[in-house]
Amino acid sequence: MRRFVAAVAGICLAAPVALWAQSGVKAGHDVVDRIAPVQAEQMDAAAEKILKETGTPSASVAVVEHGQIVYTHGYGLARLQPPSPAEPWMRYSIGSISKQFTAAAMLMLQHEGKLSINDPVSKYFPGLTDAKNVTIKMLLSHTSGYQDYWPEDYVMPPMEKPTTPQHILDVWGKRPLDFAPGTKWQYSNTNYVIAGLIVQKVSGMPLMQFLRERIFRPLDMKDVMNSDLHELLKTDAAGYQRYALGPLRPATPEGPGWMLGAAELAMPAYDLAQWDISLMDRSLMSQQSYDEMFTPVLLEDGQNSHYALGLFVGTRDGHAYLEHSGEVSGFVSENIVFPQDKAAIVVLTNEMASPAAGAIGRALTPLVLGMPVGKSTAEEAKQAEAQAMEIFTGLQHGKIDRAKFTDWCNAYFSHQAIEDYKNSLGPLGKPASIQMLQQGLRGGMTFRVFRAMFPNGKNTLMITTYTEPDGKLEQFLVLPVPKV
Repeated sequence: MRRFVAAVAGICLAAPVALWAQSGVKAGHDVVDRIAPVQAEQMDAAAEKILKETGTPSASVAVVEHGQIVYTHGYGLARLQPPSPAEPWMRYSIGSISKQFTAAAMLMLQHEGKLSINDPVSKYFPGLTDAKNVTIKMLLSHTSGYQDYWPEDYVMPPMEKPTTPQHILDVWGKRPLDFAPGTKWQYSNTNYVIAGLIVQKVSGMPLMQFLRERIFRPLDMKDVMNSDLHELLKTDAAGYQRYALGPLRPATPEGPGWMLGAAELAMPAYDLAQWDISLMDRSLMSQQSYDEMFTPVLLEDGQNSHYALGLFVGTRDGHAYLEHSGEVSGFVSENIVFPQDKAAIVVLTNEMASPAAGAIGRALTPLVLGMPVGKSTAEEAKQAEAQAMEIFTGLQHGKIDRAKFTDWCNAYFSHQAIEDYKNSLGPLGKPASIQMLQQGLRGGMTFRVFRAMFPNGKNTLMITTYTEPDGKLEQFLVLPVPKV
């Protein structure tokens, strides 16, 4: 359940397009169309193009301009069988975007004097590793050192079974820290499970009840549900996955109990956009709470982590943004808020490990804010690229050296997976090149993103990997790349 590749890198901003009168509401408050027809056509064309290029089944989008929701729209099929078109009122799991709600709950409790985010974790869970030196703020800013229990973009066999948040603490919360508290930044879902349990312990109520009473009801977020403990309804979107360029298949569900505080929420894009408006208006919490939530945390050596409390924070051309993406089995989401511009873009999609949500966010940004999206660069890593080429070409022939992979990754590469990889990748021929674009730490592993190019110039693919310290691969996924 990793925080998926950010959509905001290189964004440049300008004035938003003028607000038009609402042209109609079809089914409750979730359907909004208040923008110029030409702008709607451009947004629709961009989203539909990316869905076609990536093969992602559907997307649900909400756009905020001038501090108001001005457009919501569904694209593609929310369910393949029977075919059900995506509609704006349908719920999608939002994954790790849920974390900012847990962070807000903590800040509300702090404002009431019931805790301090500078409290040591040992005050609430003394049995966790180095808990006396880890603070709540370190949990919320991913600077604690607790190892991530789910950095992969697939569901490992243990996660198919039910668990409890306490089990996650007992296993990952008692392992040696990946680094000394406060010295590094490393994304970890474990942090937010601990945080969610602290909210429950201090408030005396389930986290979902606290969020419903203190956030969802005041903001009129009527359709939020806990998708960790309850399946989405038949009238909501269904989650899918694919192996390489193979066919879409129903996503392997996680067992209940894995998501508390970290990724348990599902909602329509409209509801998430209402939350975004509260962030830019600072309307729900104290001003001090918002200041703390939006201020990037500095590491012990003074380095800026670019992460605040449940949010990535940055500026482009002097314009501030708050951003987070999310992923759980079958779903990837993207949420970008431009508080000074009173604008936001919400994109919810229903294919695991798909780059479509981030790509749609990038494509809609210039249409909402008027400036093109820049491109990022990354350093080469020849050894990693050579390994990626070797594994990729092997999979094209239905072959895999299982000694190179962890037990969980070997479980992912089932007979069906290998057949889909072979049948979908084999006809493309050997890549002309595989280039590494991104590298970072996650869950005690090294995360890398590669681009595979082919001689005909018509095909470009993305490869994502996680590598354990012993060199074994915990993940090797091949994904289509949208052309934006």
